[in-house]
Amino acid sequence: MKGVQSIFGVVALGAALFASGAMAQDKGTVGVSMPTKSSARWIADGDNMAKVLTAKGYKVDLQYADNDIPNQLAQIENMITKKEKVLVIAAIDGTTLSGALQKAADAGIKVISYDRLIRGSANVDYYATFDNFQVGVLQAQSIEKALGLKDGKGPFNIELFGGSADDNNAFFFYDGAMSVLKPYIDSGKLVVQSKQMGMDKVSTLRWEASVAQSRMDNLLSAFYTQKKVDAVLSPYDGLSIGIIASLKGVGYGSKDMPMPVISGQDAEVPSVKSIIAGEQTSTIFKDTRELAKVAAGMVDAVLSGSKPEINDTKTYNNGVKVIPSYLLKPVAVDKSNWKETLIDSGYYKAEQFK
Repeated sequence: MKGVQSIFGVVALGAALFASGAMAQDKGTVGVSMPTKSSARWIADGDNMAKVLTAKGYKVDLQYADNDIPNQLAQIENMITKKEKVLVIAAIDGTTLSGALQKAADAGIKVISYDRLIRGSANVDYYATFDNFQVGVLQAQSIEKALGLKDGKGPFNIELFGGSADDNNAFFFYDGAMSVLKPYIDSGKLVVQSKQMGMDKVSTLRWEASVAQSRMDNLLSAFYTQKKVDAVLSPYDGLSIGIIASLKGVGYGSKDMPMPVISGQDAEVPSVKSIIAGEQTSTIFKDTRELAKVAAGMVDAVLSGSKPEINDTKTYNNGVKVIPSYLLKPVAVDKSNWKETLIDSGYYKAEQFK
């Protein structure tokens, strides 16, 4: 009888352990809303968020909205209907989600704004992002260094590109860059031949490469038939690719017409290859693995009733309130450090660049 009891005891203990293990590995579902798969960067963000959250015991409802605002809104509302525990949202347009986020708040669902600040809503609880002003500073400093502006060289012709005006980060990128470039423009060391300055004139809707390429085509034909472009401030690798295509179309990249200094962001594989080939000058690396860890940590803290780790409580006012934020540090990448930053860190594999 003792033997039978001990067998039942072992079975009961095993069942209890299995149940507790299952519970530990099933903390509920987290909704993750990403803007698009047209950028490799957002695919990496989604994959990293799913990986980190799954490892923490959550189910993940990962949705991409194909850069379609009504589609993202419908996906988020569906997540709310399914009573998912927390929503992590990288908004296409950070001003269009107020109604949905009110429904989330009414259902007791917390919202973490992911990399792009959601504006105009009191129902954003936390924000995980990079130091976006510093991104712009680093982009401009790469231009400053490559042209030798600190050494007094110049004047040089520069054209300015901004990101999508519906993305709050685009303004931080532009303002950060202009904090470095504006003194040179004011002194005449940098000349914007088109005189197009300010986000109202230089923004690029939806961060589309084709829009940037078309605008660069227009700038070249209107202002550079007798002059050369020495530098282009580009806030994102996808735009840089479009800008480079436009420049190549009129002969840049040849021995007689060297490629201008061109910045970028996100360290996407095609642009890193472009840097290696001597076309694009630099990019800004934002390690999405680290951003995923921060956002997942926020999810964990929110659901356990504790406070997430925050390192900024002043910068990001969404028009209704200042959102408690965690800012990660971006890293400038060029020909001199791309391998150690991107390959040695394990972010990419060496064969991706062969």
